[in-house]
Amino acid sequence: MALGKGLNSLIPQQQKTRIFVRKETGLTEKNSDRVWQIPISEIVPNAHQPRTEFDHQGLEDLVASIKKHGILQPLVVTEKTDGGYELIAGERRLRASQIAGFATVPALVRSATQQEMLELALIENIQRQNLNPLEEAFAYSRLIEEFNLTQEEVAAQMGKSRPLIANTIRLLNLPNFAQKALVDGQISVGKARALLSLNTEKEQQEVFKSMMGEEMSVRDVERAIADKGQASRKGSVRRDPNIRAQEVMLEEHLGAKVCISQKGERGTITIEYHSKEELKRIIEEIT
Repeated sequence: MALGKGLNSLIPQQQKTRIFVRKETGLTEKNSDRVWQIPISEIVPNAHQPRTEFDHQGLEDLVASIKKHGILQPLVVTEKTDGGYELIAGERRLRASQIAGFATVPALVRSATQQEMLELALIENIQRQNLNPLEEAFAYSRLIEEFNLTQEEVAAQMGKSRPLIANTIRLLNLPNFAQKALVDGQISVGKARALLSLNTEKEQQEVFKSMMGEEMSVRDVERAIADKGQASRKGSVRRDPNIRAQEVMLEEHLGAKVCISQKGERGTITIEYHSKEELKRIIEEIT
């Protein structure tokens, strides 16, 4: 299945669709252009749905829309081995239909592996911009950890760059207070990523409080972080902004936290990793 092409590879766009009311499970014919009217009571949510938060007002607007116009785009489901169906794509439409009191919903029945179900739910949400940054990061992380994909493979499936995937996953390393602020829209992804360059949670909290107390651009945050310097046993030492810029450049390229320590003409570069897979990816990136 060409998942990198998005939902268009799953849902036929050019063929005319015929509507059938499906009374039982066990589809045996190959009818890729059929849309079935399936009872809502027979559909369970996608266990791999990456989205955990649903906008209440947006859902109410969708309820009003489908009450007036019906469901214009079919849901996508797969048959369960023990009967009934599991949702692949269209959870907002399913929820809105339940609220609207519909008995059935139009749905395309497709076969899909567990990995494909997560990928397709992720693709649908990203295409509709329905995921917050942490939900997106967690979904990418699951694809890597649960299905042994590399960041390059996830990037290819999602139609995104490898560094973007890596930097999105890094958001999971934020402390809880910063994660909540990111989800609530109090800070941007750029500011959140800037916080990740600090060495300790205490320093992150100090800069975070400054963000909340005054209007700061991402560049302002980066300057504040550079001004804090690197902690040492004797106190704090003001860091060379050129060194910090080089760290940021390496972090963007490698998708990992980087620290450069320099004494005269010599120094060390420290790269953090959090799994064997991430270490392997970094080595491949460097070599």
